[in-house]
Amino acid sequence: MADMYLSVLQRSIDWKALQPENDKVTILEYIWIGGEGQDLRGKTKVLQEKVTKLEDFPIWNFDGSSTKQATTESSEVLLKPVYKCPDPFRKNFPNAFLVLCEAINTDGKTPATANFRHVCSKIMDKALAQKPWFGFEQEYILLKPEGVDLFWPLGFPKGGYASPQGQYYCSVGAKNSFGRVIPEAHMAACLAAGITLSGLNGEVFPGQWEFQVGPVEGITAPDQLWMARYILRRVAEDFGIEVTYEPKPVKGDWNGTGCHSNYSTVDTRGEGGFDVIIGMMDKLAAKHSEHILIYGKDNNLRLTGAHETSSMKKFSYNVANRGASVRIPTVTRDEKKGYFEDRRPAGNCDPYLVAGMLVDTTVNDGVLGAELVKTFGGFGMSYLRRGDSLF
Repeated sequence: MADMYLSVLQRSIDWKALQPENDKVTILEYIWIGGEGQDLRGKTKVLQEKVTKLEDFPIWNFDGSSTKQATTESSEVLLKPVYKCPDPFRKNFPNAFLVLCEAINTDGKTPATANFRHVCSKIMDKALAQKPWFGFEQEYILLKPEGVDLFWPLGFPKGGYASPQGQYYCSVGAKNSFGRVIPEAHMAACLAAGITLSGLNGEVFPGQWEFQVGPVEGITAPDQLWMARYILRRVAEDFGIEVTYEPKPVKGDWNGTGCHSNYSTVDTRGEGGFDVIIGMMDKLAAKHSEHILIYGKDNNLRLTGAHETSSMKKFSYNVANRGASVRIPTVTRDEKKGYFEDRRPAGNCDPYLVAGMLVDTTVNDGVLGAELVKTFGGFGMSYLRRGDSLF
């Protein structure tokens, strides 16, 4: 009945074509990371004046007791705008923006639960001269509803399993490729929003896709990845489809879901950069356990040494090896400069933690890494222990 009502309502008014009577009105969609660490939240602010500069967007607040970020007795959590882009879902409004925010406690200083941008930003500021670039390869799996609170991967028969993997990677055809309209719509929405989307492809698992953000410099890289994740969930919502970034949502002989992180600095991109990269490998090996700690929940289910992954127990690197912790591309070896790919982060990692830890370990010699891990702290311990894989 509810679906029928919504369908009738949609036909009764072409609301996406409506224009505001006040052409100076500004629509701001404030977006933040909730207390679960993956639960993006958002609410809308309407200003009766034209405001386009990020620094002029007002600090707002939300009910943190509803997001596991505050108590009922002291429920306000502040929203501080830190990144904006055009809102691709409200093109009928002349001034509409998606606004990524830091969630901050009412003291105006300490970050709310599961918000790590502030430490990442300090790390990036310290490494400013090295101009760190990132390219994130975000894998995800599309899920179709099969009942109340039950979702199953697109391409899997109801209550059953798809044919063994092998036919799905970069595939074409209805028996191999599932849900292509969603990554295509996501790409269009991201580009309309000004996100530096550099590609997409079908992945090894049925109904699994990947999009790439980058190269983008500094703190803006994880900002853009979080925004691209938000846009993906919004696009999939329109199709009645869910998205999971869980590293191993289906147990068995299936590839997991990662967020491979490509990384370079001024020194690695310059002459002799390959030798700089090799020197970085020793630093990464020494901090391997700290990286693994903050590289995503349930990542142990994915980093087994099988299915194009390394073992989480030991750091390794090699040229062109997708079974290593770090893959050095052949082009980097041949040109003796360039970038490397950290293949350890899980699909559900927080890119602020990944980018911050990579820069702090390789450029800042671990000066702020301890603060990053400490900030992760108690939240991280419960986060890593909470629940099993999705299915």
